[in-house]
Amino acid sequence: MKRNLAIATIVAVVALFAGNYLWGASTPAPASTFVLLDGTRKTTADLKGKVTLVNFWATSCVTCVAEMPKLVSTFEKYKGQGYGTIGVAMAYDQPNYVVHFVQSRKIPFEVAIDNTGAVAKAWGDVRLTPTTYLVNKRGEIVKQYVGEPDFAELHRLIESLLRDT
Repeated sequence: MKRNLAIATIVAVVALFAGNYLWGASTPAPASTFVLLDGTRKTTADLKGKVTLVNFWATSCVTCVAEMPKLVSTFEKYKGQGYGTIGVAMAYDQPNYVVHFVQSRKIPFEVAIDNTGAVAKAWGDVRLTPTTYLVNKRGEIVKQYVGEPDFAELHRLIESLLRDT
């Protein structure tokens, strides 16, 4: 049953984004508030003007942990050019595990804990990790990845979006 739900979710997401790609439509990033580890808040509106990667992850997700150094490297490469990253820890992740993970690995980008699951729900009811969205300077989702991204392709897309005005 869970497998069928996961497959149906993936098919629906692929269909949505394939349709947007084929017809050139953009999907606005959903209105949501990220509560960062330091207690500050950032909203979707705050993303405008920057290219932003929003990564839903969990400390218990093997793929998430494996891709984290690549996310850090990507952030370090583009951060001075109008690029940002927000890591969103899933609601089921223990806050103390998230804090320890971020501190022990010296994660340089912003990390939020989605305690209530409201952010994951707003972003398409994210349940599979990692799920990553790339948002352009206008606050529109231009790409979604379920699983680890192809980082060479991701970097090309980031560079293209950074050039856009």
